[in-house]
Amino acid sequence: MDLKNSMEMNEMKEAIRNEIIEFVKKYEEKPGINTKWGTPLVGFGDARHPFILSLKEVISSSHQLPSEVLPDASIVIAYYVPFTRELAKVNAEYGRMAAPLWAESYEETNAMFGILNQHLIGFLEGLGFKGAVSKEASTFNQEKLISNWSQRHFGYAAGLGTFGINNMLITKSGCCGRYSTVVTNLPMEPDQPMEEELCLYKKNGSCGICVRNCPTGALTISDFNRYTCYELCQENAAIYTNFGSSYREEAGDAANSVGSDVCGKCVTGSPCAFWKWR
Repeated sequence: MDLKNSMEMNEMKEAIRNEIIEFVKKYEEKPGINTKWGTPLVGFGDARHPFILSLKEVISSSHQLPSEVLPDASIVIAYYVPFTRELAKVNAEYGRMAAPLWAESYEETNAMFGILNQHLIGFLEGLGFKGAVSKEASTFNQEKLISNWSQRHFGYAAGLGTFGINNMLITKSGCCGRYSTVVTNLPMEPDQPMEEELCLYKKNGSCGICVRNCPTGALTISDFNRYTCYELCQENAAIYTNFGSSYREEAGDAANSVGSDVCGKCVTGSPCAFWKWR
C-alpha cells in the first residue's frame, strides 16, 4: 500500500470511529433511553487473521467465520462501548443479584447495537463498500452455553484488548461494557492483536479480585464453570422480565429466557472494569 492510499485508509478508519462515537452520543439523548455510555473504542481486525480462522477449533466447529457472513470479507470492524463508573458502582454494590439498572442497560445497549450496525452498513455502502452482520451474533446455544459469533474474540483480533481471568476482554478503557462487530470488504491495513498484557493477575499475579467478586464460585483462578455462572444469570432473567431478552435460541426465534440473563459482578467491582490503576 503506497503512502497516499495509506493516508486515505487512515482517514477512513478515523471516519468510521467518529461515526460510531457520534452515533452513541446521539443515541444516549433519545427519549426513553436511561443508559449512559463512555467513548467507544474501535478496531479493525484482519478477516483472514490466523486467530480468527482458528475460532472453529478454539470455540466450536459451528462458529462462523467472516467469509461466511460476507464472501469477500477483508475486515471485521469491532467496537467496545463502555458503561459508566456510576453504573458499575450500582451493580457492584447491589448484592448477589444484578441491579435493575444493570439489566436495563444491558438490554438497551444490545438494542442500540442493532440500530448502530445497520447505520454503519449504510455508511459503508455510501463509501462504495459492503457491510454485513452475522445472524449468529444474536443467538445463543443453551446446551453448550456458547455463541457461534464471539464478539470478544473478534475484538481481540482487532487489537482492542487482552483476555482476563474473568474471560472478559480487557481494553485500555476497561472491560465494563459491551462489544459488537460489522464485517466489511474495506481494503485497508488491519490492526493487530495487542501484545501488552492488561490483566493484572496474568501480568504479575497482583489481582484476582474478579474471582473473589463472583457470587457463585463459578470463576476461579484456573477455571470457569459456565453452567454455574448461567444458573445465576437465569435467576436474574426470572426477575428482570420487563427490559426484554437480547438472545434467541440457536435454532429458532423464541427468546432463550424470560428476561435479562445478566450478572456482571466480575466486570463491575474489579480494577480492570475501567483500568483505573493506570
